[in-house]
Amino acid sequence: MKVTVLYENHAGFRKGLLGGHGFSALVEHKKLRVLVDTGTDGDVLINNMKALGVEPDSIDYLFITHGHYDHTGGMKALLQARSKPLEVIAHPGIFQHRVVLKPRRREIGIPFTRKELEELGAEFILSEKPFEFADGFISSGEIERITWDRAVGYFPDGRKDPVKDDMALILDLGDSTAVITGCGHSGVVNIVRHAEKVGGKPVMALIGGLHLIGASEGLLEDVVNNVRAGLYAGHCTGLGAFAYLKCRLGEGVEPLHVGRVIEL
Repeated sequence: MKVTVLYENHAGFRKGLLGGHGFSALVEHKKLRVLVDTGTDGDVLINNMKALGVEPDSIDYLFITHGHYDHTGGMKALLQARSKPLEVIAHPGIFQHRVVLKPRRREIGIPFTRKELEELGAEFILSEKPFEFADGFISSGEIERITWDRAVGYFPDGRKDPVKDDMALILDLGDSTAVITGCGHSGVVNIVRHAEKVGGKPVMALIGGLHLIGASEGLLEDVVNNVRAGLYAGHCTGLGAFAYLKCRLGEGVEPLHVGRVIEL
């Protein structure tokens, strides 16, 4: 399995790559290419794809981890750059209207309607249940929140948004699995435990945003004490949380950047 980071907060060391708030990664496994999320800005996504030699038409599926703008903002540009339809795996709740209130009220949901994306070739396969949509590629479905979660935002009527659509991509590696998470709103420990339950195998690597910005030392220690997977952490993990985990887990924690390649 090979994972190439296409969109991340930080650009890598290769000329021509752009960083930006958001996340997207290309997973190549069993002769298939699955794009996980599309970052915030379509121009940045397409630029990085071109720089890294990733043709839009070479992508077999798009997996959306949840319906926030920084993971879906590049969808329209991706679809426009293709010459054929694209199956999109996601949770039925991704198109919910969502806002945050600080530092000011603003929209944080998908910046496009389902109709306009479908008109551009998106073919949505929406399910809240776990299922294998291609050989070795499993959608986690809704992740049970047994311990803490990292949900953010509100619905327009003032209700707290539980981000129930937060899902992860589980990759069957034979004796183990790898997991790609967009923001980890469900909580790192919950995601790993759920993936082990769904996949029936231990998780050897957790890759993506872990949403630990501002997390207490207690939450960080929960990760240290309960997660045995290697952590490839970026996006919303936060520099402070990354530094803490790096100090506690050493080589078990590595950073992400645009252009980073992980082979397992």
